[in-house]
Amino acid sequence: MYMLLLSLILSIPYTVAENEGKINTGNGKNMMNLPSVYIDCEYCDMDFIKIEIPFVNYVREREAADVHILITLQRTGSGGGKYTIIFLGQNRFRNMSDTLEYISAKSESEDITRRGIVKVLKMGLIRYVARSPISDNIKILFSKKERKKIIDRWNHWIFSIGINGFFNGQQSKKIQSLYGNLSAKRVTEEWKTSFSIYSNYNSSNFKINDTTSISSYSVSYGSSVYIVKAINNHWSWGGWISAYSSSYSNMRIGAGLSPAIEYNIFPYSESAIKELRMLYSLGYKYNEYYEETIYDKFSEHLAHESISLDLGTTQKWGFINVSIEGSHYLNDFTKNRLSVYNNLSLHLIKGLRFTISGSVSIIHDQLSLPRRNLTPEEILLQRKEIATQYDYFGSIGFTYSFGSIYSNIVNPRFGR
Repeated sequence: MYMLLLSLILSIPYTVAENEGKINTGNGKNMMNLPSVYIDCEYCDMDFIKIEIPFVNYVREREAADVHILITLQRTGSGGGKYTIIFLGQNRFRNMSDTLEYISAKSESEDITRRGIVKVLKMGLIRYVARSPISDNIKILFSKKERKKIIDRWNHWIFSIGINGFFNGQQSKKIQSLYGNLSAKRVTEEWKTSFSIYSNYNSSNFKINDTTSISSYSVSYGSSVYIVKAINNHWSWGGWISAYSSSYSNMRIGAGLSPAIEYNIFPYSESAIKELRMLYSLGYKYNEYYEETIYDKFSEHLAHESISLDLGTTQKWGFINVSIEGSHYLNDFTKNRLSVYNNLSLHLIKGLRFTISGSVSIIHDQLSLPRRNLTPEEILLQRKEIATQYDYFGSIGFTYSFGSIYSNIVNPRFGR
């Protein structure tokens, strides 16, 4: 397979006239009507992009752009990233759109990834720059290389081992946290398999005075296995097996098996832009508790079912992700839970952006709550789960910006 190495070489120095969108070639000739570009990407290194791609005008408003570039990110099975880069032609480039991709490896440094994204951006922009006055200054170099046969001795398996420690203290306070995990996963077009083991320990000690101190700890560990098989471009089936223990949740042993099936209204191949997935699960749980629960149980066998609806789309007007999940136990339908998650960002009008995110859960399925009254230390230090019928968090805000629409200049002084 041949590799196309695209280099854009500007043979004549130029400067950008900020308020007029012109390029001065140095010989007195004004190069008018360079493509104006709006890059819609929250995690991109914009300063680096502007330095590496100086042959377009960058604007802050998508309405003012000739090319709206939308970049989305999905994690690959190897732990890297699939960057889908969508070029949306507007104004004089209306109906000139394209979609390219860049796949990063997990082992890549941030610099390698950003250079890979820039390379794809250059290739995507060439069709627009070719219709601009500086097209005469563009040179395309082609490098012919032999295709190398890829031999994957790991057969798509990715393994990860991690251990983290957190320590914080002063004369009257000591806090420690340790976390370790081991995981293995394999992702292909047809199968998705994952296995993980984790352990977590937290402890706190507070000295009230010379004779009084408060100490507490919590520990949890567990493992899970899940397998997903593709049926076609809309259907998948699979399930997971899990086991865990948590002093916080009063769970000595919690083990379960949950087969599931999923339907995506949109093809999975379009998931970088839009998806509407419905997942149904029917499963079995065995719970064994450290202490007697509020339902007079030390252990129990449970059957449960759940259904979730996930909507996600990234468009020129912004993005939205909404997830609704409901579950209940089959032996008692009053033991149920309903959760809603939301993340929304909208470009309302020129310069005005609205963002809202959060979740809310209606909770009636806390089967493992201890029967005894919790101590103040356990409540204040959050070492035991407490009874509640709901929980929530939220964030809402508006951002308005105005002024010059051009943003070509990079000035790194005093940091970014």
